[in-house]
Amino acid sequence: MKFVAITSCPNGIAHTYMAAEKLAKAAERMGHEMKVETQGSIGVENELTREDIEQADGVIIAADKQVDKSRFRGKRVLEVSVTDGIRRPEELIARFERNEVPVYEKEKLKSVAEAKKERNEKQNPIYRNLMNGVSYMIPFVVIGGLLIALSLALGGEPTAKGLVIPEGSIWNRILSVGVASFTFMVPILSGFIAVSIADRPGLAPGMVGGYIAANGSFYGSDAGAGFIGGIIAGFLAGYIVKAIKRIRVPQMIQPIMPILVIPIVSSLLVAASFIFVIGQPIAGIMEGLTSWLNSMQGASKVVLAMVLGAMIAFDMGGPVNKVAFLFGSAMIAEGHANIMGSIAVAICIPPLGLGLATLLGKAKYTDEEREAGKAALAMGLVGITEGAIPFAARDPLRVIPSIMIGSMVGAVIAMLSNVADHVPHGGPIVAVFRAVDNVPMFFISIVIGMIVTALLVNAVKKPVDVEK
Repeated sequence: MKFVAITSCPNGIAHTYMAAEKLAKAAERMGHEMKVETQGSIGVENELTREDIEQADGVIIAADKQVDKSRFRGKRVLEVSVTDGIRRPEELIARFERNEVPVYEKEKLKSVAEAKKERNEKQNPIYRNLMNGVSYMIPFVVIGGLLIALSLALGGEPTAKGLVIPEGSIWNRILSVGVASFTFMVPILSGFIAVSIADRPGLAPGMVGGYIAANGSFYGSDAGAGFIGGIIAGFLAGYIVKAIKRIRVPQMIQPIMPILVIPIVSSLLVAASFIFVIGQPIAGIMEGLTSWLNSMQGASKVVLAMVLGAMIAFDMGGPVNKVAFLFGSAMIAEGHANIMGSIAVAICIPPLGLGLATLLGKAKYTDEEREAGKAALAMGLVGITEGAIPFAARDPLRVIPSIMIGSMVGAVIAMLSNVADHVPHGGPIVAVFRAVDNVPMFFISIVIGMIVTALLVNAVKKPVDVEK
């Protein structure tokens, strides 16, 4: 049989390509042909042609975001999550062999509203909206963090007060560009949370609300409401816009609603909410959080690092991982890059540890797992936690606790060593870009964590022949 497939995940990075590889290899093992189109963060790759689709006996769509299915009318189409594409590729193909997949017909096409409603019912709306904002925010944090780190590393001059970049130097200007990028972080986060809730009309009020949230001068606070305020502003703007859109207005006013009425009214309502009601309380929460983080010493720092390390490893790029990652990313702008330092270490330990495990205990892994171990090592070097997923999917009860403990150990060592990461990413790659403070302890933390993971998982796994 001939198959075509599409894979896509919300971030468009690891899961998209892992699912494509798993589906293609499963088809080959089962004696079929398959071409997979990936819709990742860099756009569509290996695009399906009309001829590919016409010759296909079936279509598999493994995606966690909306995919246009109109080109597959008259074909048998199976829609699943991208995780199913990674974990159950043989089972998906077998459903076509048993003729269990219905034909996708023109009359069954859903309207945009129906498709959105169905998607919203399947996903947690708060998480989906938040991640939409985060995905657009991260490039601004990366630019800001990297440029600030590079300017300090290459242009900083040691003084009694620490590294100082001379005024008027090229590095001082690069530093200013980095700081400017950071200033966009909260407005972008708020704006695209609002877009996720209310579509394009939510962008302007969301960004206005995010700017006000980040600028405490609007509500008499020395410190702004930070990323917490930005998240609240985004949700507030989105739901206000959504409510206004539902109001029935005379036909003559309808054309000016999206360009005049909705942006102005919603922006004023969000601004008034922050200026007169919630701005100061949220700023107080942020000040308290900052004071608490500054006061953390000894045991409390260890507990925080353990919690963050466990969250990062638990679902390897899933919702729990993203919550911890978002917290660390936001703390960079609040002056706590050491928190991201612990997370940066924890991010790469699961794939690196499991890759090392396949080298140390070859008898406990199949040929396919040993190949996956090589890929996991490569993914770990560039900070992609998802490299551990193939191992966790096959043996979750042994693998997940092992990688959680390894990540916790590495995160604790990094926290106690004051390792700091100035960009929202992890793995050895961030040290290459000079985004890490205390590089020796950064690598020591990673190495110890991956050794702990490898030894633990190999201690609890049985040799392959015994399992058979």
